[in-house]
Amino acid sequence: MEDFFVSGIQQVGVGCVDIQASWRWYIDMFQMDVRILEDDTVAERMLPYTGGKAQRRHACIAVNLQGGGGFEIWQYSERKPQPCDFRVQVGDLGIFAARIKSRDVEAFHKELAAKYDKVGPVAKMPDGRKSFVVEDPWSNYFQVVEDSYVFIEQKRLGGGIVGATTGCTDIDRTIPLYRDVLGYDKVLYDETGVFEDLKYMAGGEGRFRRVLLGSSKRRKGAFVPLFGESNIELVQALDRVPRKIYEGRYWGDPGFIQICFDVTNMRALEKHCNALGFPFTVDSCKGDEHFDMGEASGHFTYVEDPDGTLIELVEAHKLTILKRPHLYINMLTRNREKAFPKMFFRLMGMNKVKF
Repeated sequence: MEDFFVSGIQQVGVGCVDIQASWRWYIDMFQMDVRILEDDTVAERMLPYTGGKAQRRHACIAVNLQGGGGFEIWQYSERKPQPCDFRVQVGDLGIFAARIKSRDVEAFHKELAAKYDKVGPVAKMPDGRKSFVVEDPWSNYFQVVEDSYVFIEQKRLGGGIVGATTGCTDIDRTIPLYRDVLGYDKVLYDETGVFEDLKYMAGGEGRFRRVLLGSSKRRKGAFVPLFGESNIELVQALDRVPRKIYEGRYWGDPGFIQICFDVTNMRALEKHCNALGFPFTVDSCKGDEHFDMGEASGHFTYVEDPDGTLIELVEAHKLTILKRPHLYINMLTRNREKAFPKMFFRLMGMNKVKF
């Protein structure tokens, strides 16, 4: 294989101070209850973002089988996590909101508002879809957006990750990374003004330029049926100077760490990124070895957008489906463009977590 392809958003990383408390809350609110993998080891390859020192961490990836990407819930095991020392506002540089899908926004809003008090009102996005914002107990924003696609019926109103919202200093300078590397080549809206659906978030009453990017081509790969379609929204503050969310902090500290994309043929992707001026800043397999993540192995890399927002790229090599009996798939020996059957994901559903 000489070419690469990007299958969609695998997960959004969420740094936390207590992985068990955060995961419990994300299961209760968003049903992120199927464990894909869990690992408690040393992050040896992230030195550019961890103060030049290998750091021990406990991390898990969990999904909602109704469709969408997952959460990577992440906590330092030996170092005290450092929360952001200012209130993150709309347009600040980095990921300031993750997008969760719902097939019935009004009903899901009613469900969440009945058990939690930091749920904003239902409002329309620039494209006319209904949405609302949830602020978790650790000041992270999740924007629930209308999306009718359901992968495996779980009798739930909500699903997984279908996008992220990123603050930029210059949207036009940022678009090429998402368009030319990650395949978000279709502008779904490009609007400037004051927006009702942002007002529940800190700083959301300001004036912004917003560009929503989608994909014109159908994506391919093993996990595409689970991921579904996704969008990236770029937001530029027009009436204030934005702050960098992770300025002076480490990757993995509380907040949205990265957006992670599922990819195939990392080396071809590397050549493409280099040619466009987005070189890998981290490469887990410089010698083309396999990076072991306990229940899985693969190859991960990072690139930065022009404002330093981290984009993770992951190529899976081996995936464990069941621990007992040990059932796994060697991704390198199968047709990488072919989607997994639903039975594969139903087996994954046997790894549901209950606290």
